[in-house]
Amino acid sequence: MYDQINLFPALKKERPSLATVHSQVLQNVAMRIDLAFKAFFRRIKAGKTPGYPRFRGAGWYDSFTYPQGGYVVNSNSVTLSKIGMVKAVIHRPIEGKVKTCCVQRTSTNKWFVSFACEVEGQPFPESTEAVGIDVGLSNFATLSTGESIPNPRFFRSDEKELAKAQRKLSKAEKGTPERAHRRKAVSHIHERIANRRKDFAHQNSRRIVNRFAIIAVEDLSINRMINNHCLAKSIADVAWGQFAAFLSYKAASAGREYIAVNPAYTSQDCSRCGFRQLMPLSQREFHCPNCGLVLDRDLNASTNILSLGLQAVGSIPGSPRL
Repeated sequence: MYDQINLFPALKKERPSLATVHSQVLQNVAMRIDLAFKAFFRRIKAGKTPGYPRFRGAGWYDSFTYPQGGYVVNSNSVTLSKIGMVKAVIHRPIEGKVKTCCVQRTSTNKWFVSFACEVEGQPFPESTEAVGIDVGLSNFATLSTGESIPNPRFFRSDEKELAKAQRKLSKAEKGTPERAHRRKAVSHIHERIANRRKDFAHQNSRRIVNRFAIIAVEDLSINRMINNHCLAKSIADVAWGQFAAFLSYKAASAGREYIAVNPAYTSQDCSRCGFRQLMPLSQREFHCPNCGLVLDRDLNASTNILSLGLQAVGSIPGSPRL
């Protein structure tokens, strides 16, 4: 990486166009290549499918980063070094110390600028509540309090419209303006699905973090679960990993305790007596032959997740440690 960075002055003499790009933006490209190859060799050592880093041509390179400086944020614009002043909608005030600035283009040719800022965490008011969360496909999530969050199925709701747009794209001749137009229509549907899914995850994770002091969730291996071809599309649509990531960083910022617990047997164990039995996916109600407990399958699992989370932090069920 450093050898490449040291070559930039000589390369600028050979290719004057490189001089029109800010020096730190060029250096960041070398850093990205270095990170890509480190990840490649890490996957080889771990015995995983390595996936050789792909060359990003002009049509594939969709972002650039100012890692230290070279940008100024104004009230309704952003001034970028070597580019100039660009009009922007600054949707909220900048907080803390700005560390990096990243400009990104979406597949539908929308431009966004993101600032990574170093800020102090703001703990929320104290809470005495704890919750276990069991994620699923029938319901997006079931809370140990008995509440449930319905599964919105964003991809499924737009699946027919997406299939229609993709059929039109496949019929257009490659390299024509018509194909580019139809590709943008497909990208727009994918972007809309992703935006709705992200907004849903943000809103529900915020409500949970605002309310609960201890949040216990399943530490799921989603990549392995997607190998089930019968459920792969539904699992990808529900985006449990995104929801867990949002919960985690929001909890850390708010001073809450986020605990990822081993999901093994949480659906099979009785939340009252601990008796274990096989529970096929088709069986949606938990009947314990030992103590007679009858409970919704997901509610039983979320109660077990809460118990495991409280054990992890050394709390007694019913009186969470704050």
